[in-house]
Amino acid sequence: MKILHTVEYYSPSIGGMQEVVRQLSERLVASGHSVTVATSSRPDRAAGVLNGVAIQSFDIQGSQVRGMTGDVLAYERFLLESEFDVVANFAAQQWATDVALPILPQIKGRKVFVPTGFSGLFNPKYEGYFEQMKGWMRSYDATVYLSKDYRDYRFGLEQGLENMVIIPNGAGEDEFETLPELDLRNSLGIPRDDFLILLVGSHTGLKGHREAMAMFKAANLPKSTLLIVANDPQEGCGERCARRAARFRRSPIRLLDRKQILVAELTREQTLAAYKAADIFLFPSQIECSPLVIFEAMASGTPFLSTDVGNVAELARFGGGELLPGKADEEGLTHADIAASAKMLAAMRKDRHTRTEMARKGREAWKDNFTWEGIATRYEDLYQTLLAPESGKTRADIG
Repeated sequence: MKILHTVEYYSPSIGGMQEVVRQLSERLVASGHSVTVATSSRPDRAAGVLNGVAIQSFDIQGSQVRGMTGDVLAYERFLLESEFDVVANFAAQQWATDVALPILPQIKGRKVFVPTGFSGLFNPKYEGYFEQMKGWMRSYDATVYLSKDYRDYRFGLEQGLENMVIIPNGAGEDEFETLPELDLRNSLGIPRDDFLILLVGSHTGLKGHREAMAMFKAANLPKSTLLIVANDPQEGCGERCARRAARFRRSPIRLLDRKQILVAELTREQTLAAYKAADIFLFPSQIECSPLVIFEAMASGTPFLSTDVGNVAELARFGGGELLPGKADEEGLTHADIAASAKMLAAMRKDRHTRTEMARKGREAWKDNFTWEGIATRYEDLYQTLLAPESGKTRADIG
């Protein structure tokens, strides 16, 4: 098959959507297909081909709601003139999908939409956008949802869409079957007997960094370390996180209880080693669709505590983690109850048996349901089903 994936950002940019499209694209190439990714230009991505995936870069920024700048017409011409068997748009509310939406009927090939959550669905600024979305989505041959447990799937049901497919996110066996032997505690100055709490999430201001620090400070957790792993420390909340961690290192509670907060930018190998070294994964994020870091915690055998964001409640039902107390506001952002979450975190530290069982169940669920190896095959099956001569529809649900 000749496949086009469109996404706002792509490797070497780091983030959840970038990783999803990279995993799928590279694995489909390894299966013998031709895959092109249309994405934003980057000065550090000079090659036209990256790990077998052809890259078509465009100097464009923004979205329909925020406004778009750059060579939008060049991207529109590319979409209209190219001849792909399958065109898959990943994520709404950004230019790589938004330019395509009004011209979908004129784009050649079978068309697939992976909404990844509709984060702005309850934001008044996006009311007109999502009113139009009701019509745009009918021009796709299939829409792919990461779970039945989130707002984008419910939106599709309300529109009476056909060809709604569930394919989850995951984590790769190639990374998590054998984790690195790096001694991360030694390299970061984390004592051997410290209870290590890990949070992996970019400095967007919404991944729960501030909340995790507040929980950690409030919790009865002597001899413990909170490690926040995030890239691009100059972006978003990076500088604020660094200042909060530095203030805590100078505080009396840090000295009395021997607690520390570390904010670090790590390589992928070091991050995998951090999962291996951690006692628990803490994720008080405000908004997600299907967070990769929860799948990675499950794959690494690290029990998780997370806010009820995206499809985390669905994943918690497998037994690999529990939900932090909190509630959502009118715009759909979830806010953890800091005091109650701090007590829950402290109780989990004392309950080694529960943590061990959560680790076992989470890893088993990942192995059975959420490996990238299996997920890429399900996308391949979907694409091939769409291209089958007798196919007017896809299967209602793959797997």
